Amino acid sequence: MEQLLTVRRWRRYGADRLFVTQETGAPVGSVDLQSGEVVVDDPVLEDRLRKAAQAYLRSDVAELVMPVTAPSPTLAPADQAALEAWLGNEDRDAPEVRQARAERGSPLRARLERLHVEGWQVVHDVPLGRQGSHVAHLLVGPGGIFTVAEHRLPGQHVRLEGRVIEVDGQARPYVRNARLEAERVHALLVAAGCASITVRSVVVVQGELEVAGRQDPLGPVLVVPRHVVPAVFRAMPAALDPTRVAALAHVARQRVTWSR
Repeated sequence: MEQLLTVRRWRRYGADRLFVTQETGAPVGSVDLQSGEVVVDDPVLEDRLRKAAQAYLRSDVAELVMPVTAPSPTLAPADQAALEAWLGNEDRDAPEVRQARAERGSPLRARLERLHVEGWQVVHDVPLGRQGSHVAHLLVGPGGIFTVAEHRLPGQHVRLEGRVIEVDGQARPYVRNARLEAERVHALLVAAGCASITVRSVVVVQGELEVAGRQDPLGPVLVVPRHVVPAVFRAMPAALDPTRVAALAHVARQRVTWSR
């Protein structure tokens, strides 16, 4: 069975990537031509993603549409039917369920990169000053400007109440640190000429997160479990138009911006 994949190259703001989509427009994944990083929405599609990317790089076209052979089932029809009856047939699930399943095990970096096709720009490992500190991820897009920090706490109980995060009953300064980081980023962007901006922070928790009370989604710091990324950013109300996003991302990618 053949499947058509489309490969497009995206070169802006210092980034150089290939994006691969299916006939339906659904994303297959991307290849970062600078770092070599491969991000795939479904591990089953990784081999097809790599073949499509290699074919594009061997060609001399702006956009490549190529057929690839989808793997055929290795089980006998009766066994396949029995397996689907037990596990469920993924093809019958709603698109949002398949997307959530594909994203469940993805690292945060890959989740943020998926927002590129929706007009977001992400800058990783942003150096702050000359003391060796850095912002893990700086996200600029339709929903605004965000610093994003992840805390990996699998197997631990994380509780958020007000502005205090406790891990197994011990208070941690994650919210305070995130707020100070966002304030520092805001000051440096303003010093670089970015006027009328707001920088907020998102703290991502990989682990069991309990939220006591209600968070303000538009507050300075938002604490979320990893599985809601990137959906939490897609749900942000529009704050920046594409031209503004492009200009801010350009400034954010300049090392001189952060060396003041």
